[in-house]
Amino acid sequence: MKPYAFLSLVLVVQTLVCTTKTFAAIPQTKEKPRKYYVSVNGSDGNTGSISAPFQTINIALAHAKPGDQVLVRGGTYYQEVKFPRSGEPGKTISLQGYPGEKPIIDGSRIKVSGWLSLVTISNVSYVTIDGFDICNLSSSAVNTDPQGIAINGKGQHISVKNCHIYNIKSHATLEQGRSAHAILVIGSSPTPISHLLITGCTVNDTQTGTSENVTLAGNIEGFIFSHNLVYDTENIGVIVAGGDGINPRGAVESNYARNGVISDNVFHHNTMTRTPETWGPDRFGAISIYVCGGANTLIERNIVYESDRGIGLVSESNIYPTRTTTVRNNLVYNCYRAGIYMGDYLNYTIAGTKNCSILNNTLFQNNRVAGAFGEIEGELRLTEHCEGNVIKYNRVYAGPKDLLVHKYTLTGSQNIIDHNSYFSIGQPQWIWNSTNGSPITDFQTWKKTSGQDAHSSLKKVSSKFYSNLSRKWKRSLPSKI
Repeated sequence: MKPYAFLSLVLVVQTLVCTTKTFAAIPQTKEKPRKYYVSVNGSDGNTGSISAPFQTINIALAHAKPGDQVLVRGGTYYQEVKFPRSGEPGKTISLQGYPGEKPIIDGSRIKVSGWLSLVTISNVSYVTIDGFDICNLSSSAVNTDPQGIAINGKGQHISVKNCHIYNIKSHATLEQGRSAHAILVIGSSPTPISHLLITGCTVNDTQTGTSENVTLAGNIEGFIFSHNLVYDTENIGVIVAGGDGINPRGAVESNYARNGVISDNVFHHNTMTRTPETWGPDRFGAISIYVCGGANTLIERNIVYESDRGIGLVSESNIYPTRTTTVRNNLVYNCYRAGIYMGDYLNYTIAGTKNCSILNNTLFQNNRVAGAFGEIEGELRLTEHCEGNVIKYNRVYAGPKDLLVHKYTLTGSQNIIDHNSYFSIGQPQWIWNSTNGSPITDFQTWKKTSGQDAHSSLKKVSSKFYSNLSRKWKRSLPSKI
């Protein structure tokens, strides 16, 4: 090594040593998460401590930084709530009811103009709302949409927990745009809403018109809807949908809800019969669990009863089929019309139901009223454009004048129906490729005509057997989700 090269190396090492000694690391103190408190008797001039709480929820949220909690004392808050910022990974901003108390966000003093929600979560991530009653927002005005909770834009790791959402109502007529939502989630950004959790919630006493109680539509990638109770509602319980209607500017390749789970929920009395003055006496169009242009959804261990229809894998779109969805281990009983419904509405759209699986479900004495054409819709109903679907290992208990399986039209291909157990207390019936034709009443004729159910079984049972089953299920209903 040349002398000047060695000297340069020594100088560099000495410089590094000196630098290390001169600029030693200064210990950093992490700011601890804070708790802010809100009370109806508080003041927005306070500090937000438990002894000096704020009065307005939004003021507390404005102070909250990632990792902070806003704890709201019991009482009624006539306020609109909006999350102003995001949390961070491991540092969620949490809006919570104070332990053991019930805060109520009440919309009875708010005039609804356009689309308006009591709680808005827009373009934020890592936030939670937990333990609130959200209620009493209604409108009679034309083209308004009162909402309990609205989540839109983009965002990730958003949680809605243990909330009770009720009395969210539109009193407008259908011609005036009757619409409302208990929870409305629209992925309306090129970046999806992801890691969405809705759990432990109750939705009841709503009038949603042509809309749904819980809507998951547009660019949503990954969601869980579990351990909720949805009952006494005017229309659809929960929908997983394409966004071509509600988010028409979304990119076709991502504008639909997907990769989600709907599990361990109870739905009952989701029916248009609650408001016959709006729908007329013979409308039974509500579906409790509805995938409409969504994809890759797992629907399991849900209980649906005494609703218009149980579970629907139907598309109202010409762009998005309902596809790659699995319905398994659900109980659907005593609904007005079909237990499980697949395919497009007749003569309406063409996207269809594709590559879905209906496995190990129990259907019991649905179809208590006739369908729109005077027909029996069927415990298992297949309308148009069903392709590549599998229906296996289900237990289907038909009522006295019920249809076990009803396939309506000649469209559709490569569907497999097999290994099902059929039960009947009357004359068993099936219809194949006819909207309202003469039913098939012989099991072997059914197998030959349909080319299906080669390994399925049929058993005639007594009314007492059915009564015992019905009592068993009623006793097994959870008192609390």
